[in-house]
Amino acid sequence: MKALVYEGPRNVVIKEMPDAKIEKPTDVLVKITTTNICGSDLHMYEGHTNMESGRILGHENLGVVVETGSAVERVKVGDRVCVPFNIGCGFCKNCERGLTGFCLTANPGMAGAAYGFAGMGPYSGGQAEYLRVPFGDYNCLLLPPDAEEKENDYVMLTDIFPTGYHATVLAGVEAGDSVVIYGAGPVGLMATISSALKGASKIMVVDTHPDRLKLAEKLGAIPIDDSDGSSADQVLELTGGEGADRGCECVGYQCSCKGHEVPHLTMNNLVKAVRPTGGIGVVGVFVAEDPGSPDKLMKEGKLAFDFGQFWMKGQHMATGQANVKAYNRKLRDLIAAGKVKPSTIISHELPLEKAPEGYENFDERKDGWTKVVLKAAA
Repeated sequence: MKALVYEGPRNVVIKEMPDAKIEKPTDVLVKITTTNICGSDLHMYEGHTNMESGRILGHENLGVVVETGSAVERVKVGDRVCVPFNIGCGFCKNCERGLTGFCLTANPGMAGAAYGFAGMGPYSGGQAEYLRVPFGDYNCLLLPPDAEEKENDYVMLTDIFPTGYHATVLAGVEAGDSVVIYGAGPVGLMATISSALKGASKIMVVDTHPDRLKLAEKLGAIPIDDSDGSSADQVLELTGGEGADRGCECVGYQCSCKGHEVPHLTMNNLVKAVRPTGGIGVVGVFVAEDPGSPDKLMKEGKLAFDFGQFWMKGQHMATGQANVKAYNRKLRDLIAAGKVKPSTIISHELPLEKAPEGYENFDERKDGWTKVVLKAAA
């Protein structure tokens, strides 16, 4: 099969790889039709992780079931399915509690597994023609009859839409709340949509890229340009000096200021921009270590976090990757009902063969390159 393979920092190539196949009775084999490039992929692409050469990337995957293991009962050949980026077993302590992003079975020795991702188990990614899905009955989300028509919407259920929604859950967003979202990338834009779904009274989105801020404004948010570093002050002004009720961190440790990485920037801005006793939800990626980081603390996975101010303001914070299965059914049904259209943020649709070009342009944050979807098959 054709697949996108990681060969080293900023070096990904399309290669012929051994076909994905059924390995266990609970597996499902999916012929990939659409797979996305995620901002999280860029951490590996840029060489910030211990990703091994020769691995297939891609954790936002959708396609058609072409084979099932002998123990699979619910999923059938021909079903169109969306696959959560995190792999859950369905029966461990965390999966039973709905915390599928922290499965204790799929990646022994670590809480959490994912497709084509450094440190998240041996599973190949789906930026390929075929994908093996472990625990297929549990992990495959069946799609409704309009699956082909709305494929670019449903593929967002693999990661970024549930992740953006998760940010609002972690922050505690409720109807009537004011919300500030740091990051107008794909996840931040999904948090914008999610805040609106939850009935937020005011949504403010912070970024430095004009094209992304325009998208946020199109989604009903107040765009805040942080090019001069004044975003927190702008939020305070927009909220009568009180600060936002809730804040979402949708950037991660590679946030930058005037071209330089400042890992603690968005976290400390949120502490300043969110009101006393307000909530902060953090879904941007922060890693245990990044030896290649230009920041001395971040090399060891640490931040110069303004904990004193955070404590004095009595704020609360929750963090971590999204438990996709906790949200994807309900979000699917919103798409099916025409209540939400996450594909609005897609900027480029490329054939799988052009994935290296997609990575290069997305990594350079070129204007207009907001979300890239790859078409592996018709």
